[in-house]
Amino acid sequence: MRAIHPYLDVSDCSDRLSGGVRLVPITTPVGEFRVWTKRVGRNPRCRVLLLHGGPGATHTYLEALDSYLPAAGIEYYHYDQLGSGWSDRPNDPSLWQLDRFVDEVEQVRNALGLTSDSFVLYGHSWGGILAIEYALRHGDALHGLVISNMMASVPAYNAYAAEVLKPSMDPTVVREIGALEAEQRWDEPRYMELLIEHHYVHHVLRLPYESWPWPVVQGFRDINPEIYVRMQGPSELGIAADATLAQWDRFEDLVRIDVPTLVIGATYDTMDPRHMASMAARLPRGSYLECPNGSHLALYDDQETYM
Repeated sequence: MRAIHPYLDVSDCSDRLSGGVRLVPITTPVGEFRVWTKRVGRNPRCRVLLLHGGPGATHTYLEALDSYLPAAGIEYYHYDQLGSGWSDRPNDPSLWQLDRFVDEVEQVRNALGLTSDSFVLYGHSWGGILAIEYALRHGDALHGLVISNMMASVPAYNAYAAEVLKPSMDPTVVREIGALEAEQRWDEPRYMELLIEHHYVHHVLRLPYESWPWPVVQGFRDINPEIYVRMQGPSELGIAADATLAQWDRFEDLVRIDVPTLVIGATYDTMDPRHMASMAARLPRGSYLECPNGSHLALYDDQETYM
């Protein structure tokens, strides 16, 4: 039985829908499901598949690209990963594993007919982890790669959060956030109030919270917590020791990714910009772009540089 997004009845839909939307069937160890994709533009020389963050977020916040990529003549695909957004939402924790997501991306690539003469994979945040892992396993399918606002090592990110991000905050606030997390009181308004005032508007999106664009607000609202907590843990200030991504580290393996790769970081990011610059240096064909006014969502708060 498929778990269908409550706002989209696809029970009688064909595989191809209107407006460039396509529901792609994917096979998993627990059955077949469908994931939502949407093509924008036509350009056989440059075709980009977008991997959103989270894990468990949706494509929605990447709609900022809609204001720029069409004018550049780029063909690109929005895509909600399984369990997210408009895609099926099966209730099976065994599905929320990095290896299975990599296999899903490969099935989506094949279904969309993306080939190495033109296929560029873009990953933002968690999507950057997924993009790196995909490139290491299926590099022969790629024409190019974009890793946006993601470090190549979760232990290095945790160290950055502990040594740089947390010390920059009021210690009484850090203690209160930690206490709420320890008591699993993440749904309390106070928890989000603290994160928004002391972390989000400084390192996630450097705009007053009340003026955050709707696609970003919706993206946060629609995160699937079952995926997010299992893979990265409940905290916004580091990845939990028992999360499935806790020991993920591919920094040394970047030398094996032999396609042109752009790494994008930002000065005020939740991710260490120095680490991201070193990623580009380690990649055989890497380059680095830093957004000097940007944060984790530099595609919004430093658009001129990012785009």
